Amino acid sequence: MRITLRLILSLIVGVTLVASVFSYLQVRNEEKRLKEETQRKAAILAESLQETVSPLLETHAEKKLQGIVERFGNRERLSGVVIYDARGQCVAITPGLPPNFADNSPAAAFEAVRTDQGFGTFEDVAGKPMHIYALPLHRGDNLAGVLVILYDVSHIQQEARSAWRLNFQWLLVQMLTITLVTILIVRWSIHGPIAKTAEWMKKLRAGEGTPPVTLPQTDLFQPIAQEVVHLTERLSAARAAAKEEARLREAADSLWTPERLKEHVKQKLLGRPLTVVSNREPYMHTRRGKEIVLTEPASGLVSALDPILRACGGTWVAHGAGDADLEMVDGQNKLMVPPQEPLFTLKRVWITKEEEEGYYFGFSNEGLWPLCHIAHTRPTFRAEDWGNYRAVNVKFAESVLEELEGTEEPFVLIQDYHFALLPGLIKRARPDARVAIFWHIPWPNPEAFRICPWQQELLDGLLGADLVGFHTQYHCNNFLETVDGALESRIDWDRFAVNRHGHTTLVKPFPISIAFPPAEAGWEGENSKTDLKFRLFRELGVEAWYMGVGVDRIDYTKGIVERFRGIERFLERFPGYREKLVFVELGAPSRTHIKKYHDLVAEVEAEVDRINWKFQTKTWKPIVFRKAHHTHEDIRPYYRAADFCLVTSLHDGMNLVAKEYVGACEGEQGVLILSCFTGASRELQSALIVNPYDTEQMAEAIRYSLELPAEERQSRMHRMRETVRDANVYAWAASLVNELCQIPMEVNEAPH
Repeated sequence: MRITLRLILSLIVGVTLVASVFSYLQVRNEEKRLKEETQRKAAILAESLQETVSPLLETHAEKKLQGIVERFGNRERLSGVVIYDARGQCVAITPGLPPNFADNSPAAAFEAVRTDQGFGTFEDVAGKPMHIYALPLHRGDNLAGVLVILYDVSHIQQEARSAWRLNFQWLLVQMLTITLVTILIVRWSIHGPIAKTAEWMKKLRAGEGTPPVTLPQTDLFQPIAQEVVHLTERLSAARAAAKEEARLREAADSLWTPERLKEHVKQKLLGRPLTVVSNREPYMHTRRGKEIVLTEPASGLVSALDPILRACGGTWVAHGAGDADLEMVDGQNKLMVPPQEPLFTLKRVWITKEEEEGYYFGFSNEGLWPLCHIAHTRPTFRAEDWGNYRAVNVKFAESVLEELEGTEEPFVLIQDYHFALLPGLIKRARPDARVAIFWHIPWPNPEAFRICPWQQELLDGLLGADLVGFHTQYHCNNFLETVDGALESRIDWDRFAVNRHGHTTLVKPFPISIAFPPAEAGWEGENSKTDLKFRLFRELGVEAWYMGVGVDRIDYTKGIVERFRGIERFLERFPGYREKLVFVELGAPSRTHIKKYHDLVAEVEAEVDRINWKFQTKTWKPIVFRKAHHTHEDIRPYYRAADFCLVTSLHDGMNLVAKEYVGACEGEQGVLILSCFTGASRELQSALIVNPYDTEQMAEAIRYSLELPAEERQSRMHRMRETVRDANVYAWAASLVNELCQIPMEVNEAPH
């Protein structure tokens, strides 16, 4: 009823405004016409009297002039005639005119004499609206006098008021008609179908079967009818999945495992292979002397995706960055990995040093990375970097399309900001492909992303995907708002979807995780943790009782300097912990030939030296900074031994270090201190959430973590471990694949 009332009121207001404007224009035009008609009458009358009056003025025949004036003063709406001589003295005047006309000639007479032509004006005379027309009279070349004619124009105002009254009555009739018609249309064409739909949805929700759709097949309800059909299909599938989940829970098999993911993907993909695309490869061949060594680059992305490909098989397309990579592939640039137990195919793509400089270090990491993280570093955009970025995306597209040949409806999962153009390139060539891209870093607000000179090209490329995934709903919202402001498209905020050029792209959050490990054999509880901690202290050459740990790529978004200042402030406020706490920072240098990163390494080292110099003794220093590329085997002992882990990112999509630390705390006696600017803080709410810019808060959080009772430490860590276990990387992959498989490809055309 409220919607109907708002609709009626809106129509009434609109019609009233339009009718009022037209009425105003109509009345104004009518007034103008009547005034012009009066002026024309006055001019004609004055000219007709001119030849008669002028000779009589010269002979001073005042009686004759008075007779003429009285005779013409009786005409319709003619109020009177006045004749003045050349000196401005009244010679003849119609009886009944105000006395001031006999005493003084009006201003119109002076204007007529000045211009030597007829002049008319509208004035109020004795409270009545009048038109005064003056015409100079000549005898030869000399001025003989002035003829003034007065017309009563009060009828013009009366006709204007009458027109307004008629228009108002007509407007009232229109409003009543519109109200009645609107109520009938809404009742018959909208309320009825909506009520039927609500009843249908109620039965469907109650599980009373799926009755046939009875919505009218009109243009208005056609999209709703289609969505209802899709809803029926989705609900049926969801119920089937719920039954299956119930069966799995009954069998105590609710945890997502590699085996369960493998069966799930096999069922969803129906034997079709999964193709994953990323810049970083999971296995790299490098030359050490005369030997070729296989290494696994430390990367959150690799940590997340490698278990999935191991479980599901398929092909991983990546940049071959190792100096011995080319020697280890076959004629199609492929090899099976991992070598000890080949489970999936790695296909390497080769790019030149110039392309890598522009595409990876330039546009991706000096442009998109700081743009998306908004971490006080200005993004840099260069036209040559953009050219290389496009060229590399095309090169990867060619490699992927070659891999997809002969496969119907293939599945492609693209990773991260290095390949924003790739979804569109693949989709245009293979409209039947199901394409998803997962954006591992944050998506900024629309105002920030507008900085990028090529934002429209990037967005168009991303919208070539059928599914765009982010870590959090907040980043999804930012992306949709960016698209809404930058491109002509239709945003479906209920489904979180974008329709551009007839192609629909779903935008959804998929919080990425880790492969949650089972409890290790030989774990002996707190004593083993203490023994491990002291062994690590001995290796580090320090003596202490408590250990904190931080694990990061040395990047300005990780808040490493802010973290060290928090430790400094902790030791200042709580001096009793000096010589008792050592914080170990395991930092991996990254992109060091980009000046900002090179300078950051120097800044971090200088800050460590400053704080250590301030507090250290012969056998102790507060911070141990180990700058190297650490493997998971190197890191894991520190996770297990640490009393707390500091994750102080200034802006992060998820941050898997937080989840890795939780996964490694089998004894459940560690504390996670987590930045509120990470995606992980939305899931791991039992962590101590801090603002890394608030040094006092970080110092207090460190103290609180060390003095927390063992029961509460265990309770907090237990809840976080359950979260990571239930929402592990296999569950992430399953939800992503499941969502991609449910996209109705028959209504998704290739983007233009």
